[in-house]
Amino acid sequence: MEKGWIKIQTYTDAIRGEMDKQMLAESGIPAVLLNKQDSSFMFGKIDLFVNEKDFELAQRLIQENGTEKDEN
Repeated sequence: MEKGWIKIQTYTDAIRGEMDKQMLAESGIPAVLLNKQDSSFMFGKIDLFVNEKDFELAQRLIQENGTEKDEN
């Protein structure tokens, strides 16, 4: 991951990760999902990253939308 990006959330459900990524994009916050799940058995983690300058706003938006259920 490039310098200046920070992990904001970790998921086990790819759909929830995509939902948060899309919500952030619609709010003008670029986000990147890093999928570390095994492709055959679908276990593992998916990390959501945002630029560190957007971290506080992104965190607030995720909390307001009620999608923050996995671990940080």
